[in-house]
Amino acid sequence: MTAKEIRQAFLSFFESKQHHVVPSAPIVVKNDPTLMFTNAGMNQFKDLFLGEAAVKYSRVADTQRCLRVSGKHNDLEEVGIDTYHHTMFEMLGNWSFGDYFKKEAIAWSWELLTEVYKIPKEKLYVTYFEGDEKEGLEKDQEAYDLWKQYVDESHILPGNKKDNFWEMGDTGPCGPCSEIHVDCRTDEEKALVDGASLVNADHPQVIEIWNNVFMQFNRLKDGSLQSLPAKHVDTGMGFERLVRVLQDKTSNYDTDVFQPLIQFISDKAGIKYGADEKTDIAMRVMADHIRAISFVIADGQLPSNNKAGYVIRRILRRAVRYAYTFLNFKEPFLNQLVPLLADQFKGVFDELISQQDFVQKVVLEEEVSFLRTLSTGIQRFEKYQAANHVVEGAFAFELSDTFGFPIDLTELMAREKGWSVDLLGYEQALKKQKDDSRAATAIDTGDWIVVNAEDQSEFVGYDDLEIETEILKYRKVKAKGKEQYQIVLRQTPFYAESGGQVGDTGRLEDHSRQFWVDITDTKKENGLTVHFTDILPDNLEGKFWAVVDEDKRILTEDNHSATHLLHAALKQVLGKHVNQKGSLVNADYLRFDFSHFAKVTDEELAQIEVIVNQKIRQNIKLKEQRNVPYQDAIESGVTALFGEKYGDFVRVITFDDHFSKELCGGTHVKATGQIGSFKIVSESAVAAGVRRIEAITADKAEQFFLDQRRELGHLKALLNGSKDLSASVQALLDENAKLKKEIEKSTLERVNNLKHEIVHHVRGINGINLIAKHIDLQSAEAVKNLAFSLKDMIDNLFLIFTTEIDGKPGITVMLSDHLVKKGLNASNIVRELGKEIQGGGGGQPFYATAGGKNPAGLKAVLEKAENFIPHH
Repeated sequence: MTAKEIRQAFLSFFESKQHHVVPSAPIVVKNDPTLMFTNAGMNQFKDLFLGEAAVKYSRVADTQRCLRVSGKHNDLEEVGIDTYHHTMFEMLGNWSFGDYFKKEAIAWSWELLTEVYKIPKEKLYVTYFEGDEKEGLEKDQEAYDLWKQYVDESHILPGNKKDNFWEMGDTGPCGPCSEIHVDCRTDEEKALVDGASLVNADHPQVIEIWNNVFMQFNRLKDGSLQSLPAKHVDTGMGFERLVRVLQDKTSNYDTDVFQPLIQFISDKAGIKYGADEKTDIAMRVMADHIRAISFVIADGQLPSNNKAGYVIRRILRRAVRYAYTFLNFKEPFLNQLVPLLADQFKGVFDELISQQDFVQKVVLEEEVSFLRTLSTGIQRFEKYQAANHVVEGAFAFELSDTFGFPIDLTELMAREKGWSVDLLGYEQALKKQKDDSRAATAIDTGDWIVVNAEDQSEFVGYDDLEIETEILKYRKVKAKGKEQYQIVLRQTPFYAESGGQVGDTGRLEDHSRQFWVDITDTKKENGLTVHFTDILPDNLEGKFWAVVDEDKRILTEDNHSATHLLHAALKQVLGKHVNQKGSLVNADYLRFDFSHFAKVTDEELAQIEVIVNQKIRQNIKLKEQRNVPYQDAIESGVTALFGEKYGDFVRVITFDDHFSKELCGGTHVKATGQIGSFKIVSESAVAAGVRRIEAITADKAEQFFLDQRRELGHLKALLNGSKDLSASVQALLDENAKLKKEIEKSTLERVNNLKHEIVHHVRGINGINLIAKHIDLQSAEAVKNLAFSLKDMIDNLFLIFTTEIDGKPGITVMLSDHLVKKGLNASNIVRELGKEIQGGGGGQPFYATAGGKNPAGLKAVLEKAENFIPHH
């Protein structure tokens, strides 16, 4: 079976078991503060396990793009080295939300593996949770008894808490799990060692392919477990491992998932795959990493220097380093893999093929930038002086952190020089950075404390800015030493930060309206609207008034609706290739990032502004459609954003059916006239192929125009009320240029006169011609010209000038080439003399200058001049 057939067989099998097949969520996580990337198939269903969202389908199946390169699940350094670790991988999963449980999950997993995929039963081993005395958990007898119906008891193995009790994190849903392992060794190897002894022992050919998790408990902050109100099934099967087993390969990289990429790299490098372990690892790293890089960019996360962007930049640079060091790719190459990958996932994850050009351009730009950095790092290493032939750990870490050098590359370059690397020092520096980073981002989150019976929280803020409500639950959070509270309301008018729009602020008033707490922010966490406060109300029971800051909300809506008009105008002026790549919308301004490969010209910006302002003046009424079936919305020509997770039903925001029609959960003006006016204040580059426009609307735009008018009035007054400002300014510039020329001519004459005058003041000391003089010239360039003129006229010249230009003291030192060859250095001399004027400077061995703060020290400079002349 091909990889595509294997994937489809899984989805079709569970469809036949009444599972609803759902699309993969984006790999970049938007509304979960505990995660940057989707690292498990269950992430998109977290709110269902937590009981914080209604269950639409009680049975679900999917294939989910996952990424594990940071935090607890960090496999990055293993990737490419072994046969089965990956950065991006697909997780095939089937799920039950309060429907079936262990009996069906175990039966169906066995049926699929042995009857559909036809894996020989004797190759399979299964595990069950053996219990844990400390936790007060008994062995999972139910799972053991169920497996006995299908599997020989010698192939049913107990597993400890580490291997067979799955937890989402330090807190949250958890439960016992049952893994399925497959023994891919040869018959000869099996005869020597029993496969049961190699399960969960990191043997490269005895591997776990499927894990059935039985969600029964919720882990609380104090470590205790409470039973969940409903029991769930959460399974995950590693697609790449499954393909390897079914295609009878010893490595995931030998399957048709990776081989097309590897063979392409091999051909272009002119190096056969399988010829050498080092080059094989490099090819595997590249084939693996390009998958993670491409899908993360396609899902809207660009490489950058922080958070998720930094993680993806690290992965990209790791791939480039391997290509550079082991495959001799000195020019950008990684980007050439993107079209091949896009074609491979056509019909599975079409996000990539629809953005192929954009993704390839971003990867190319990153490669160009990093190869430049890598070259600088190599030059830095070449200049490094290793004490006792040992590269300091701190320097090795600097190469890694600043220039992207992996420690193995530093070791390789050190060995070529006969040096070693202080690995202990390197590890200490690395650990310190990780500890500092962890401490800076540590958040201590308490358990939810229920105030009223848990219902689903409902957002009503599209229609109301003030409502009567109740507190459902709250918890305490501590970050960076500051304590706050998070509150969940039964109904809330507060919009939670999402889709670029900031969260609402406002007040939570008690029913008497005499006392209140300020709501400082509103965010989403796994679909739940969470309100931030610095203190709690005295009495949490009873009714409250939730009141949104109306002024801030209205101004934010102005900017949000303006981004929709801007998006449509950009497509109209620049072309249909324009797609939103990020946005920020608050009460003060809007920021809009979009795909475009050239600077937007002033003429294009003016045209865009005109279109948006025309739409504002037309006062187009908002057409808002809620709960539209997703497919119907897409077929109607709506603009959907890459990297967003849309549900089965969506909200459509339209301003003129033929102009702007987008999927959006944000809040908007009732008619475009409310925006008032729109003004672009900047256009810039953000990353390869991504431009950014910042703009203002409403009262901020009005203030901008008033400020401009005031500035213009001031300018007119300065120009004596001139009616033609451009002509007046041009006349001033022309006059200024003319005066500059006259000053230059006058200065030149002054330099000429001084030159002939100074020649008569040369003092001969030990065969050296000394000039030490204060010069009255008001231009540093004139002083330099004078010094160079004298150098051409006088042999063995030792010249020191002092100056005072605009009240600032200066020193100039000029030496003849003959004196420089004798060991004198103008740069060293000027640095020493600079101390007299409380300053410093430098330059070249024959010419150097210094500036300072103390003009009174200039006299001492001239007095010390003679001290620098050798007396022999």
